[in-house]
This record gives sequence, C-alpha cells and structure tokens, in this order.
Amino acid sequence: MSIHAPIDRFTHHELRAAVLELREAEPRRRFPMALHAGLPGAATSLRHVHLERADEGLARDLALILLDRARRDHQQHFCWLTRPGALTLHDADLFWGSAVHWAAQALSSPVSLVVVTREGWFCPTTGVTRTWRRLRRHSPRPSR
Repeated sequence: MSIHAPIDRFTHHELRAAVLELREAEPRRRFPMALHAGLPGAATSLRHVHLERADEGLARDLALILLDRARRDHQQHFCWLTRPGALTLHDADLFWGSAVHWAAQALSSPVSLVVVTREGWFCPTTGVTRTWRRLRRHSPRPSR
C-alpha cells in the first residue's frame, strides 16, 4: 500500500502501533535494524535482524519472503524497517526500500517501505511523516 497524505484511519492506527511497539519493546538507544511485514502486534508480523550485513540479493529474498507471508495472512499489510536514529533519510532506508519495491513488484503488491524510529514514522517514497513527543497507549474508558 502506497502511503499518501492524508492518510486513512487504518493506516494511522497501524503505523502508530508500530512506533508504540518499538518504544515499548526496545529500551536501548542503539539497537539492530529489523525488517517487518504484516500488521504491528499481529502474530504474522515477521522480522529479520542483522540487516547491516545483507547484500542486494539477500535483501530482495528476505523482502520477498516477508511480503509473501504477510500478503497471505492479511488483505491490508505493511512493510516497515525499524532502526535507531533520527527520523531522516538514511542509506539503509534507500537500500531496503529498493528491495521492498522489487519484491512488491514481483508479487504485484502495492506495498512500499515505511521507516519506523522511536520518534515516529515516515515513507521515504512519498515523504509522508508522523511524529509524536509523548506517545502513550490508549487506555480503555472506564465502564459506568
């Protein structure tokens, strides 16, 4: 799914969940990048770490496998790269974005890569960005 502004409610909810999941699961400032596909928090959300050592062929294979599994499990799904650092464009974003683009074309899937950091998320292809200063999990309203 290509992400263009304004984003729909489903996309906002799912990508907010990805940022929240990263903040809660990874307390360190420096952590390894991970490529995910599926829906945040879902059992079919897959990840592969140690991405710093991947070459172009391995990157394309991993993206193809992850997107294929996510496509079978969810009608709407995302592919996101979690990494430390600022919410600006990095070389790794372009490298993995290229691999995801190739895999999406091979599967005839309209998915593009979204980069997720502890600050928020952005789509390197379209430039759509969302950030939060104090991201909190929504608490259920008390019943009366």
